[in-house]
Parts: sequence; structure tokens; C-alpha cells
Amino acid sequence: MFPAAPEGNTFFYEQHLRQQNYKHPAGLDEAGRGPLAGPVVASCVILSPACDFSRYQDSKKLSPARRDRLYAELYDSDALIGVGIVSAATIDQINILQASLLAMQRAVTDCANNLPDFLLVDGTFKVPVALPQLTLVKGESKSASIAAASIIAKVTRDRLMTEYHQQYPQYNFLQHKGYPTKAHRAALAEHGPSPLHRTTFKGVKEFL
Repeated sequence: MFPAAPEGNTFFYEQHLRQQNYKHPAGLDEAGRGPLAGPVVASCVILSPACDFSRYQDSKKLSPARRDRLYAELYDSDALIGVGIVSAATIDQINILQASLLAMQRAVTDCANNLPDFLLVDGTFKVPVALPQLTLVKGESKSASIAAASIIAKVTRDRLMTEYHQQYPQYNFLQHKGYPTKAHRAALAEHGPSPLHRTTFKGVKEFL
């Protein structure tokens, strides 16, 4: 279905899909699979065909300030955006892979008024929705739509963890956003898990 993507063209898949009469190809990515605390967040983004796609890069390669600017830019643009969030409690119930797929499913549903007609999904697992889709390993570097989704998901999750820091300052979520840093592990050893911690995760369940 897809010819080889030209080197450096991160809008190739979207352009090719539009040539195949898909009107709303979307990028889909998640943030927060690895942390010991907090939700997993996914985003679904449909970029305008006229956008400057070169601006959108893998969120992990951007500074927090740059991510924030692009997040605001995306919401101010013609991009169509959906977000899905799955809590730590649900992660514990269904496991992190299924929770990530559920967050992606919710992100697609959140675009209900402008439902995507094709999904470009970061990773190797297809999303449980009745839409054609293509999985792309390291998709943030291959598709601008996936990169944009990674920015929305990352900033959304970071802001949630900043809010949770106000509730549970002893864990310093503001600094590490729930990831398993040395300081976070030390706080867990001292205070035990909070209601935001993933109790089935190694590094947390030992302190129950």
C-alpha cells in the first residue's frame, strides 16, 4: 500500500493517504508507559495538509519550553486533536499495554466530530478501533502527525503530574513526572505509595 518513504519527508504517509482519498489521516501516540505513578495519556492528531510539518518532532527530543510552544501552536492551528487518559488504577487492573491501547482508543473517540479515517500508530500494536491503520516503529521520526500527537500527549501528561504534585508534594512529581528516578525511589521508600502509584509495577509493589 505504501511505497518507500523519501528520506526526511515526515509528511509522506499523510500525503500518500490523501492521494488515496483518505480525508483525515491521523497520527496516534502515547506518553507515560514507563513511570511508576500517574496515568498513561494518548493523543490523536490530524494535521492540516497545508501545515509546516517540519516543525513537529519527537517530543522526547524537544526541550520542555519548545514542547509547550508547539502544544499551544497545535491547539491554535487547524489541527484536529483528541486526547485519551487512563488512570493508574486502571493500569493496575488491565496492565500497561492494554491501558495504552485503551488511551489511544479514547483519543480517537475524542475526535468523534472529525473522526479519522486512517490511523498512523506509533509502535507495533494496532488500536482496537474499526479503522484502517499502519503501525510505525519510532513513528515520531517518520510521521509529523505522530510527532504532533507525541507532543500533545507528553505536555498533557506533564501538566497533570504538575497538578498532582500539589496534592502529593512529598514525591516531587513536579521534577520527575512519576518516572523511576533515584529521588522518586527514595521518596517511595520513605513514604510508601500514593493513590497515584501503579501498585503492580516493580519499584512500587515492594513498598505496599
